[in-house]
Amino acid sequence: MSQAKVDRKKELKTNRKQIVAREKRRHTITVLCGWALLIAVIGWAGYSAYGVYENSRPAVYTNLTAINDYMNSLTTAE
Repeated sequence: MSQAKVDRKKELKTNRKQIVAREKRRHTITVLCGWALLIAVIGWAGYSAYGVYENSRPAVYTNLTAINDYMNSLTTAE
């Protein structure tokens, strides 16, 4: 083995705790970002599907002339 390889192995061995902690931190951040992205995509898809559903429903218009006539008759009678 060359001296550079030996030195690299010694350095990895002495800093093993910090290296493992860094890898765990990176893994945790990656998993959290993945979940956040997944939740955002599912939320966006649900919101879009709800919008499409609402737009496909027919609009309901109520005939309010009878109520308006009644309300007008109440105000004119006073």
